[in-house]
Amino acid sequence: MTFFATSALYMNDIIEEEARQAGASEIRTVSGGVEFNADLASAYRFCLWSRTATRVLMGLFVDDDIRDADELYDASVQIPWEEWVNPNLTFSVTETTKNCRYLNNSHFAAIRVKDAIVDRIREKFEGERPLVDKDDSDVVFHVHIDGDQVAWYVDFSGRGLHKRGYREAQTDAILSEYLAASVLYRSQWKKTLDNEDQIPTLLDPFCGSGTLAIEAALWASEQAPGLVTARKFNFLNLPFHDPDIYEEVVDEALERAEKAKSRTISIHAWDIDPRAIAIARKDAEAAHVDHLIDFQVKDFLTVTAEDVPASSGYIITDPPYGIRMESDADLRALYRQIGSQISTLFGGWHTSILCGRQELLGHIDMKPDRTNTVNNGGVTCQIAHYYVFTPEERQQMIDRAIARKQERLAKPLSDGAQMAYNRLVKNLAAIKPVMEKEGVSCYRIYDADMPEYSAAIDLYEDRYISLQEYAPPATIDAEDALRRLGELIDATERATGIEREQIFVKQRTPQKGEKQYEKMASSDRFYIVNENNAKYLVNFTDYLDTGIFLDHRPIRAQLASMAKGKRFLNLFCYTGTATVQAAKGGALSTVSVDASATYLDWATKNMALNGFTEMNHFFYRSDCLEFLFDTYDRYDLIFCDPPTFSNGKGRQNFDVYRDQMRLIKACMMHLDEQGTLIFSNNYRKFKLDERLLEEFNIEDISQSTIAEDFARDPKIHQTYLIKHRPVATVKPAKPTKKVIRKK
Repeated sequence: MTFFATSALYMNDIIEEEARQAGASEIRTVSGGVEFNADLASAYRFCLWSRTATRVLMGLFVDDDIRDADELYDASVQIPWEEWVNPNLTFSVTETTKNCRYLNNSHFAAIRVKDAIVDRIREKFEGERPLVDKDDSDVVFHVHIDGDQVAWYVDFSGRGLHKRGYREAQTDAILSEYLAASVLYRSQWKKTLDNEDQIPTLLDPFCGSGTLAIEAALWASEQAPGLVTARKFNFLNLPFHDPDIYEEVVDEALERAEKAKSRTISIHAWDIDPRAIAIARKDAEAAHVDHLIDFQVKDFLTVTAEDVPASSGYIITDPPYGIRMESDADLRALYRQIGSQISTLFGGWHTSILCGRQELLGHIDMKPDRTNTVNNGGVTCQIAHYYVFTPEERQQMIDRAIARKQERLAKPLSDGAQMAYNRLVKNLAAIKPVMEKEGVSCYRIYDADMPEYSAAIDLYEDRYISLQEYAPPATIDAEDALRRLGELIDATERATGIEREQIFVKQRTPQKGEKQYEKMASSDRFYIVNENNAKYLVNFTDYLDTGIFLDHRPIRAQLASMAKGKRFLNLFCYTGTATVQAAKGGALSTVSVDASATYLDWATKNMALNGFTEMNHFFYRSDCLEFLFDTYDRYDLIFCDPPTFSNGKGRQNFDVYRDQMRLIKACMMHLDEQGTLIFSNNYRKFKLDERLLEEFNIEDISQSTIAEDFARDPKIHQTYLIKHRPVATVKPAKPTKKVIRKK
């Protein structure tokens, strides 16, 4: 017989293994689940032991050429339903459809099949018909439509196969049994079950209603999930059900559980909420595993070394991640604390963390060995697996790293690397004293000074390097390009003394449209840098740019000096660095506009980092041109630094050269008569439209805004001060007084 086990996303490989263990053959993943061939014993065994399948259907018939609802009925009425149901039994029909052009309502498919079954039974039983009972029918049929193909099934297991029956109450954020089982399956802990009688210690420090701990106890004690509580499987009502075979499979399962009683099982479940622990204990009792789990009310963030239950073990947990529970709490701080506790107290432990917001995992501050994707109620989640090194293991790693560094530094540089090193040393000798005198801690030390080593190298806080390689032309051999990049990294490490781990390397290629805002990675690791008495958050790995345009440093300083008492508008605001300087300079109010929610959030954080959280600072996610044409506010100081080109989704294409007239005139509509617009861009071939010169007072200040560290590249940006032309007024002449003389 052919069976189909339905599955949630990302679990088919687990179900394949469950089918294999049950004795099935010809196992294959198909859309929506896993299909396999099995005899009755194997099918019974799968229903008893599957921890992740949600339903098991047995295939009846397939038709590959059904074109409309009438053909669906005609094909259905030919199936011998009398072999499965009679007037004394109730039945129901469920359905799934996709790519079906002739059904506007998927339920209509179930109705047509139901009509066919009733008509067929009425014909076979002299007018008598079975009753339809959607909630508690004796036999359930299922029809699956995919395009022109229709498959008919009988429900073998019954719906809710994954529900063990032990759950009576639940907490606000519930973890389903099959998802808990899949997390356990992906963990290192599962791999120990087949090899040892001594089951390693398992801890869930955020246990909630205890699903992970209960599922782990069932697994460790070899209890068949299908026998945890009394369950009425649908196959008990099917005509081919064989009670003797089923009894043999049940006895086999009970024997496995009896043998596992010799295992030493240590499972600990903690939660800060006493109500959650009470629910978990009650559910564990219903599952007959309460004696295997040590439930305790504990706040994981405050536990100490004395609370750690073993010298080594496995943490498997599902902390809050804001989808259902946390709304206002600082989840990032929570995950940082979780990471700190794990790395401090649980050396030698394996850890698996389920999280529905991948960016939160970056705050664990540990690098996962591997990750898995799962689906939790429509939310795509990650399971991140870590190993926590002991202090001794960490020291050994540090020693090995130091030895590798010493060995690397002892080797002479290649000729190319030596040449790059010499240039970097020369640049640093010239630039660093100037920057230190000006109080600048983030600046450029190299910008494609030698054609063979085409990259920009920026030094941040004398601690970090951002090395952005300009993409080599297609004519350059890939191996040569890679070798030269390696030589430049070697030279940078030697010349600056910056640790190699703090040299962040990216390749810079032209970015258009939404790619301008796409993440390159997801570390969510930010560093604080300083500029002109302000602090900024920078990120060296996740985005093409770090979050601060170093060449605009003089422009930001100028904005700070001009902003006192002014209404300030920052268009294409990026991460709000210019807004911070305007606020530092005493701006009366600030408005920051950008199309990217990511960068606006970053700008908000930069402002908060500098203490600017008052109500007079506003942030708008909008296309900047649309913002200018849709609003009416006026400003005393506007900074506009548009991209060279943008074709973002849902927005009109923007070209700074082509659209400069429209953009600048729109800005000037919002500029007070006595105000100033600072317009800047990085398009090297940019030329100001002469028509603007006829309408406004414009001053090219580009050269005065290029600092010493960018002097080798005078076309890095172009900047203009733009003001309204004063309107000349002519005062009317005073009327002459008429003098009346007396005669």
